[in-house]
Formats: sequence, structure tokens, C-alpha cells
Amino acid sequence: SICAPSRAILLTGKYSHINGMRDNHDKFNASQDVFPRRLKESGFQTAWIGKWHLDTYPDGFDYWNILPGQGQYYNPSLISMQGDTSRHEGYVTDVITDLTIDWLNKRDTSKPFCVIVGEKAPHRTWMPDTTDLGKFDHVKFPLPKNFYDKYENRIAAGMQDMSIEKTMRLGYDLKMKSEPDLLSASFLKRMTPQQRKKWDSYYDGVEADFLKQNLSGNALTEWKYQRYMKDYLSTTLSLDRNIGKILDYLDKKNLAKNTIVVYTSDQGFYMGEHGWFDKRFMYEESMRTPFIIRYPGVVKPGTISNQMVSNVDFAPTFLQAASVHIPAEIQGKSLMTVLKDPKAMVRDAVYYHYYEYPGEHSVLKHFGIRTKRYKLIRFYEYKDFWELYDLQSDPHEMKNLYGQKKYDTLILNLKDQLKNLCLENKDDEAIKILSQSPQ
Repeated sequence: SICAPSRAILLTGKYSHINGMRDNHDKFNASQDVFPRRLKESGFQTAWIGKWHLDTYPDGFDYWNILPGQGQYYNPSLISMQGDTSRHEGYVTDVITDLTIDWLNKRDTSKPFCVIVGEKAPHRTWMPDTTDLGKFDHVKFPLPKNFYDKYENRIAAGMQDMSIEKTMRLGYDLKMKSEPDLLSASFLKRMTPQQRKKWDSYYDGVEADFLKQNLSGNALTEWKYQRYMKDYLSTTLSLDRNIGKILDYLDKKNLAKNTIVVYTSDQGFYMGEHGWFDKRFMYEESMRTPFIIRYPGVVKPGTISNQMVSNVDFAPTFLQAASVHIPAEIQGKSLMTVLKDPKAMVRDAVYYHYYEYPGEHSVLKHFGIRTKRYKLIRFYEYKDFWELYDLQSDPHEMKNLYGQKKYDTLILNLKDQLKNLCLENKDDEAIKILSQSPQ
């Protein structure tokens, strides 16, 4: 549940310990076996446009045009295949869509194509397009039931640094000029005078009202939450519009009936649950990701499947859909059976491993297994302990059941399943840790 490793898994169909991208500080070896290269070799035209965020240039594509690092929301720079960086005027989601449609217009129409559209929105710092400023100001969002979570018997949850109360910054995150921040100031300098005028007109009014209230304690924390939700959801409106533009293009060019469209994300996100923003943990809100697919002739419109799948499964699915050989080294499983039958089971459990500690937001290293009902997590290295959750009775993961005698048999079974997943996926580090008892 973190940007770069998730993208590497999407490309390779292999877990982080195999593809080499364990955290955001690693450098991805783009020359390794990735599904777009296999599509290209089989006659597809391939492209990646927008956010790449893998610290190397793409390889195995006919065309790419990528944001440097995380990219900028306003008037973003992009790096072309020639290695030059150029500034594009406009809002980032619009720019990425325009580049995508431009590539689609120029492609060889005698060949099939695969284009990956890498969006920046709604990444932190949630900067809406000027046309969407204030779109949710009329909404008061209810606090999640566990917004004031006290993290009893959950050491890692208590150690994190991603709380709305303590971590979210008034200047950098919430655009308040009375709390100056050099990084947020650099964002504002990219704006045109027209963009800046609209921006200031809106946020100056928000800040004037904020200062007038002179908030503290829970009132300040809840104000930050409301502000966060308004900015975040306003930022997502640009995605709605621009995904619509791409779908409209497919309709206009008579491509919709023969094109698979997949909408997904590199992770889930906390919208105030446990008092948090960001991701990283194996807990439900960040472990679960959006997954919507339009597959004419295979997936009936409106179909919903509750089967467990993983982002490691995307690469083999796309290869099978294109009738391209799936290499034996790929660790994911093609989702074609569940796409054809929503009740079919591809996995009875999902494996997870998070590596970035010490790092931003201070989430401890951990790995674990999620079955349909239970989740078992091993936190290790800096602190070494287990957590167990019953997702049926405790869907918000507030009660760590590990250590209660009545769950001993269940825990032994889950540990066996977890060990088998580690062996199956050749995660030698996790296997070694499992051989050691937590302190």
C-alpha cells in the first residue's frame, strides 16, 4: 500500500522482494520483464502517460511521457522519451488526458494498443482544479466512528506519524498562508496569474473564517478533517471529468466494444479512519483498492464480485486477455476466471509485505495474510509482535485478538497458511522471520 512498489508490482506481476522495488527509495529496474514489453513484442502499441514515479525511465514502451517524481498539480513539467523536460500549461489531470488522446489519435490504427494513464490526483497535497474549488463546502462530513481511536493493544498504530491531529500541516496540506511552508509556496509559484487569482480568492476566504474561529483541541482537529475531505474530494472531480473524456473518445472512435478499460489505484487511503490520512498499513482502508473493469463480451455491466484478488494479478490477466504467453516467473494469477464468473475463486487468501521503516509516517515493517474473514499480521524488526483481527465482528480492526487463548488453534492455522504463502512466493526474509519467535 505505497506508490512505487505498487506500480512495480502492476508492471511485473511479481512481489516487491522479486522485482526489487521494496519502498519508495529503491530504483526500479525498468529493463526487467514487464507486461507492456511482452504486449509490444506481440504487436501491440504501448504507452505510459502521466505519473510514473519509479526513479528510472520507462522501458518496453513505444511511447512515454512522464511526470518527474510526484509531479505538480498546476502547469506540470513532463519528461519526454528524448529525456527533455517541458512545462505544460494547465491542470495536471487535463494535461495527462490531452496527451493520452493525442497519442491515441497518432497511433497506427492497424495495431492493437495498451495505454496506461498514470494520474497524480488525488495525491497529497490534494490541490483541486480552480473550477472545483469549494464544490463540497456545503457538506459536513460525519466523523468516522474510530476517528478518536486510542490504539489500545496495537503498538504500530500508536507509533505512526500520519494523524490528522498531529501530522497534517495547516500550511502544506490545508493551504493556510498564516502557517508558511516553503514547499507549498513552491506549488503556488507555478500558477499563472489567472490561476493564482482564483486560488487566493477561495483560500483567503477559508483562512479568514478559520482565523476568526481561533480553534484548538478537538475542534481544530475536526476542522482539519473537514478541510481535508473537501480538498480531497474536490480534487477527485478532475478524475471524473477526464476519465469521462477518455471513455467518450473510445465511443467516438468506435473502440469501446473492443477495448478493455481498467480503473484502479496504487493503494487505498485513510479518510479519517483511526484519525489518519495516508496509507501503508495492512489495515483494510489502505489495503483495499478501487477495481472497476469494463470488458465487453466477458464482464456483464453492473456485475459485482466479492472475491479476493491482488494487484500482482493484473499483469497475467492483461497478458491472457491479449492471448500472450504468461511467463512461469510471474507470481500473480490471471483473473480471467473470476471476470467470467464473479463467484469463481482465484485466491482464498491475499499476501502483503510492507518494508519502508524507518521512513515517512513511521509505519513499522510488517507482513501478513488476509483471508475472507481473518487477518494475521507480523510486525517485525524495530518492534516484533503479532496482530489478529476478525473482520466479520470487527470490520474496523479495533480489537487485536492475538494472545487470547480461545484463538490459539485459529492462529496456528493462519500461521501455517502464511508460511505456505511465503514459501510459494519465495519471500525468504519473511520465512526467516517466521522461524523466530517475536519478543
